[in-house]
Amino acid sequence: MKRAKRISPATHRTVAHVFDELDYRRLASIYCYEGGEAFWKAKRVPCRCLGLRVAEALLSRLPAGGHSLYVGAGVAELPPLLIESLELHRTVYPCNLRRLEVAVLNRACHGLPLRFHATDAANARGTFDHLWIVSVLNDSERYPQLAALSYGRAVPLTFDPAAFAKERKILRLLVDRCLPKLRLPGIVTTSVEEVNWIADWCHRKHVPYRVERRQFRTALVGDAICFVRVGADKRRRA
Repeated sequence: MKRAKRISPATHRTVAHVFDELDYRRLASIYCYEGGEAFWKAKRVPCRCLGLRVAEALLSRLPAGGHSLYVGAGVAELPPLLIESLELHRTVYPCNLRRLEVAVLNRACHGLPLRFHATDAANARGTFDHLWIVSVLNDSERYPQLAALSYGRAVPLTFDPAAFAKERKILRLLVDRCLPKLRLPGIVTTSVEEVNWIADWCHRKHVPYRVERRQFRTALVGDAICFVRVGADKRRRA
């Protein structure tokens, strides 16, 4: 059995340093309407530690020197992004439309081979062997009707099917613009609730895929993360 790779002590220290450098006062207003400082006081360490677990899992799954596209990347994505950059020497392209958060993240990562981009991930050029799209396709703020249905919270008296249809159209377009950038075979890191979007694209494009059984807990949103091997033999089990 292949031995799992471990993150080096030096990279652990770098990740901790970046989290120390983050401006949590500015992040408080980005992530919360109120109580943001208390939120980050409680979530800061779990976000780093749980992020490192996902990052270590990627360390054993991604080849060195490849390319990754991160959709909607924020604080929670710092550990995997840094591990890819520092341990595997991969090129990472993290996108985030919130310009204030991008500025905070880039300031904390000054001097490191990691830069966030305030752009739409669908406009990223080139192809990638790893696509990270976690808690994007079920964002309750941007897609309230779809998120309510996805998490089983939809109320028949208040659910708006017309708004849901519009949200679904927008998200399917986003998936159709991002998934073709994945070189096959490739890996998609996503949440369990978002797997259906990846599976739908694969079915429509007649691309085989395999969802790994292992899941990883996240600290900020609470979604469970899993890996989807796109272009992989469906008969194999993870």
